[in-house]
Amino acid sequence: MVFIGGMASVFIVLPLEKLVFSLIISGISLFMVFIWAGIEELSKYGLAYFTALKNKVTDEPIDAIIYMITAALGFSALENALFIFNFVDNGNFIQSIMTGNSRFLGATLLHVASSATIGIMIGLSYYKRPLIKKIFLFTGIALSILLHTIFNLLIIKIENDLFFIFSGVWILIILLIVLIEKVKKVRYQ
Repeated sequence: MVFIGGMASVFIVLPLEKLVFSLIISGISLFMVFIWAGIEELSKYGLAYFTALKNKVTDEPIDAIIYMITAALGFSALENALFIFNFVDNGNFIQSIMTGNSRFLGATLLHVASSATIGIMIGLSYYKRPLIKKIFLFTGIALSILLHTIFNLLIIKIENDLFFIFSGVWILIILLIVLIEKVKKVRYQ
């Protein structure tokens, strides 16, 4: 259900992003990229929340990370498919293969990393008081939006050096794996 919820969030995100684009006259700007990242991260979190995080199935600190990553994979699967189908529909088969490869290496890992950030913050605060949980959640969402915004800006600004951008995403993934290990050790105190 969480994977499907992640996929469903694409149908929430696309019209909202299109609306933001139509409202901002100056073209693609830092503000627009930030708003788009916020829409995506909040949508993925919202669907993960309603499909799993608020339920009794989330009974360990690590669960939030698993569900957030699952929502991100659902979102990314459908978003990537729509990008690739657009190229195929226009007869650009080679472009669809190239786009598929770069979106897997970049966008999919970015979605996993940004959603995992929210899950990690939820996991780290799992046994804390409600106010602390809210602060950690807000921090996780803010960090995920920031990571997403930075990635998108780098893709727009330095599109010729994808190795640099993807290397940064892989370093982020390694850092998140270390933090996931920390969440695994969270115990009730």
